[in-house]
Amino acid sequence: MAYQNTNDCISDSIEILNAKPLAVVASGVVHPPIVASFNDRIRPLLDCIDKLRHLNIMQEGIQLPTIVVVGDQSSGKSSVLESLAGISLPRGQGICTRVPLVMRLKNDPNITAPNLQLEYNNKSLPVDEIGIADAIILATDEIAGHGKGISNNPLTLVVKKNGVPDLTMVDLPGITRVAVQGQPEDIYEQVYDIIMKYIVPEESIILNVLSATVDFPTCESIRMSQKVDKTGERTLAVVTKADKAPEGLLEKVTADEVNIGLGYVCVRNRIGNESYEEARSDEQRLFSTHPLLSKIDKSMVSVPILAQKLVRIQASIISKCLPEIVRKINDRLAANLAELNRLPQHLTSVAEALTAFMCILSSSKDSLKKILLSGEFDEYPDEKEMHSAARIVEMLNEYSSELHSKNFEKADEFLMEEIMVLQETNGIRLPNFLPRAVFLNVLQRKVKEIAASPEDFVGKLWNYLERVVIIVLMYHCENYPQLQSSTRRAAQNLIAKKKNESVDWVREIIGMEKLTDYTCNPDYLTTYSKFMAQQHTFMEIMNDHGKCSMINLEGVGVIDVGHLRKHLDVVQQAFDLKMRMMAYWKIVLMRLVDSMALHIMFSIRNMINKEMENEIIQDLMAPHGGGIERMLDESPLVAEKRNRLKKSVKLLKESKEVVANIMDRISLYDDHESD
Repeated sequence: MAYQNTNDCISDSIEILNAKPLAVVASGVVHPPIVASFNDRIRPLLDCIDKLRHLNIMQEGIQLPTIVVVGDQSSGKSSVLESLAGISLPRGQGICTRVPLVMRLKNDPNITAPNLQLEYNNKSLPVDEIGIADAIILATDEIAGHGKGISNNPLTLVVKKNGVPDLTMVDLPGITRVAVQGQPEDIYEQVYDIIMKYIVPEESIILNVLSATVDFPTCESIRMSQKVDKTGERTLAVVTKADKAPEGLLEKVTADEVNIGLGYVCVRNRIGNESYEEARSDEQRLFSTHPLLSKIDKSMVSVPILAQKLVRIQASIISKCLPEIVRKINDRLAANLAELNRLPQHLTSVAEALTAFMCILSSSKDSLKKILLSGEFDEYPDEKEMHSAARIVEMLNEYSSELHSKNFEKADEFLMEEIMVLQETNGIRLPNFLPRAVFLNVLQRKVKEIAASPEDFVGKLWNYLERVVIIVLMYHCENYPQLQSSTRRAAQNLIAKKKNESVDWVREIIGMEKLTDYTCNPDYLTTYSKFMAQQHTFMEIMNDHGKCSMINLEGVGVIDVGHLRKHLDVVQQAFDLKMRMMAYWKIVLMRLVDSMALHIMFSIRNMINKEMENEIIQDLMAPHGGGIERMLDESPLVAEKRNRLKKSVKLLKESKEVVANIMDRISLYDDHESD
């Protein structure tokens, strides 16, 4: 039979497991051939997961399918693992497991003596079966220190033996509420944190070891597992010490008050100096002949059944997770390689530094041209602050609105300013003659009232441009922080100069508007003539005291002109002066807005194309700038990031190779099956 993928291979093997129970005996397992074939298939996948765990792929945020063994202190966790592995583990009062113990059980029918290996702190030490408990204690002391403290650094025990189930499990410190002498006061919190780290991931299967002598709902391990697995769909319960509390055990495991979704298995572990063969025989006799325990379904009792369930569950979780692990490794590797390639070249010569520096200047200029001149913002699509062309237009529109809102004359003050100016500038001359000085006087008053607005506008505008320019420069200097201080300082100095230039220009423009009145815009005469066409109607109302004094004047609106009848001697001149000023003032305001827009774009273009580069180079080459050689000193942050990414890429490449080798073996196996 040829399998199309890993899932098909494992799924078929799981069906085989369900059809034929796995016979496990501590010192020798009788495997039906079909189960041995299953082990041949699952072992490479287990090796793959174990190698990934050994590489510490989890530090890349990639979770591995893991059977996690948890239980309250003295619940019998170590005894369960001893029964599965057929070896002795440390025993005693208090917490025996002080570090996460990764147990890798490998069935090898070709060896006559167990092959045991301890791996920790980048060491691998062979140990014998008699001294395994002492070796684990010594290794634990080296990892967690002498005493009763715990550590999150794992210790791995590899057990190659004829007859053990192919399993990898992580045994965690037992849960204790009260610290005993020699333990830290926060021992519970430390154990809690370690357990949570292992059981929170969805890929973890929780093997909850419970003592038959306690009420399950009161077990702390149950409370912890329920926090992360409320429905119990990834929790399997092992009930130990069944022989010590047989009464009511059947009801406990069938009622399932604590939501154990993967079911219960009741076991009797080795007692005292019993051999493992004797323990299995006594266990079989206990659940077959005991008046209460024999009523428990045979699919829920004995270490062999537990081994069968664990192997099946492990196969299922690997089948579910391995394709996703492969995808995550590839995605993470691609992302890290891309990020590594984006880092700046580690510069080793002045020539390389100069090339990099010129690239920074060029890319900064290109970005600023896009943002400030052509209105492109593809580099900052979600930051409206950086959509500068649109923001500049908004500010110009606000500036225009502010100018047009100035000199808003009240209805009851219509023509009063003009009348006052005419009276104050009256002289010995022909009547109804409007001297130019009168018009200039009014013009200067109006220009003075709006003189502050253009200065305020250029200040606001250059403050905004300074933020944009610095953001862009800092973005392109991001990988060379040794340049950022000089670049920022140069940008701030340049913007300050540009702001002062704009203020000087504005003052010149305002001065010119005050100095003389001139326009070649034909709209002036057209508008003036249209306004003056209303003079006849206006004077009729002025001269006829019996008429209504309300009039609707274009450009002014509906007003009451009754207050002007006492100024009949100058009201006609005042009206003429007003209409001239209204027609000309539109031209002045348009000129102030249009010329401002042209000045801004001209100044920005000069800043980007000519001045910015010179300013940055001058600052960098100044004594306080440190020169181009500063770029040769790689930033500690960049160096650290480069090293971190290189290590991550190396780890991910090794992990990818591990997975690829396993996939090749599976494909080869499938090809042989088809033959």
